[in-house]
Amino acid sequence: MTYEKLKLENQLCFPVYAASRLITREYQPFLDGIGITYPQYLVLMVLWENDNLPVNDIAKKLILKTNTITPLLKRIEHLGLIIRTRSAEDERKVLVQLTEKGLELQVKAAQIPDELVKRLSNSEIELEDLLKLKKSLNSIISVLSK
Repeated sequence: MTYEKLKLENQLCFPVYAASRLITREYQPFLDGIGITYPQYLVLMVLWENDNLPVNDIAKKLILKTNTITPLLKRIEHLGLIIRTRSAEDERKVLVQLTEKGLELQVKAAQIPDELVKRLSNSEIELEDLLKLKKSLNSIISVLSK
């Protein structure tokens, strides 16, 4: 019996995991500058795109469970960036809305994606290759999240 399949170098999961961690590390100085963490940044990006969403919609968009996102939302609310309220139509639903401070943070965060692309484009990686990688990863996410 061969165990070649179990070598780290033969795994798809490890380079995806490592790249994710390293990309998140690249974001950190920019996020520290605006006082949020990477998971908080992801939630805020969802809300900057569509504000006043139910918790379940945010969780679904980020491929998270509600028991994972709820403490995250509490911390963001504590920072004064969002407010959570019960839906008037269905009190089982909790709606999440950006505060003025949360909306203002979008202006500060707007340069972050460009900074990351600039960092990566200073390497041997071509922008076209990054776009192909993103497309491939989105396909994997689509298959695995069903």
